[in-house]
Amino acid sequence: MHKPFSESCEQNRAPILDVLSDYLADVESLLEIGSGTGQHAVYFAAEFPLLRWQTSDRAENHAGIQQWLEDARLENIDPPLALDVARDAWPETRFGAVFSANTTHIMGRAEVEALFAGVGRVLASGGVFVLYGPFNYAGDYSSDSNRRFDQWLKARDPASGIKDFEWLNDLAGKVGMSLLADHAMPANNRILVWRGVTPDVAFR
Repeated sequence: MHKPFSESCEQNRAPILDVLSDYLADVESLLEIGSGTGQHAVYFAAEFPLLRWQTSDRAENHAGIQQWLEDARLENIDPPLALDVARDAWPETRFGAVFSANTTHIMGRAEVEALFAGVGRVLASGGVFVLYGPFNYAGDYSSDSNRRFDQWLKARDPASGIKDFEWLNDLAGKVGMSLLADHAMPANNRILVWRGVTPDVAFR
């Protein structure tokens, strides 16, 4: 098969790295949910050589991710786990951080609820959940381009679409996470960062 490639991953990886650098310096383990092509994983893992980066995605995407991992030859990145957030068993391991990019808007509400419930189970005390993508605020779009994007998403899958920040933050609170930061990003995207319970505990 051809090695998968995402232009958006190439465009957004540097701005995302700028934000991740504020939160991952002392983190030893990270679970990425929805590794997609694998491009983000190999780029970020190379930038954080002391961090063990665990990839995951639906099984049908594993071959493409594995191609990126094999070409990168990084010692601190692990082969993808099979993780459909609403159907597969989540890891028993606790992670110092969880990262996910461009996932909630392609999920239905039940899947997003399963995502947050799973993160609440695997995130170590004091760890951070970093979520990148487009979000609505107070039920409204942050830009005309996001409105058009949402219409395109729903035309493909009526269950998908850009999710409201307030709803996501409520889901986070129900599993013991509190909002730490909301970063503006290029192309009308955001990075939301939540911290797990007992933030005084060192990330491990």
